Amino acid sequence: MTEATKHDRGQLRIDRDECKGCGLCIEACPPKAIRLSEGLNHYGYRTAEYAGAGCTACGICFMACPEPGAITVLRVIVHRAVGVAAEGISCASN
Repeated sequence: MTEATKHDRGQLRIDRDECKGCGLCIEACPPKAIRLSEGLNHYGYRTAEYAGAGCTACGICFMACPEPGAITVLRVIVHRAVGVAAEGISCASN
């Protein structure tokens, strides 16, 4: 498997209504998989958003975030059976 076809180990869900755009998660993210959005939420904040690639499901962003419930880290679980891979997502942090 080459770097171009390597799958992310995780995925982020960021609640735009909870995020206040402080940027702590962006600074804390080792693979830099989080960025500030261009648009504003209904409170007028530029919120954090998943960049779409690079998440390792480490949970550091979740721990750095001061807003409870703003970030959910999902870990991708790959099941291998008889050469067939299926991906499922389970919650790593809440």
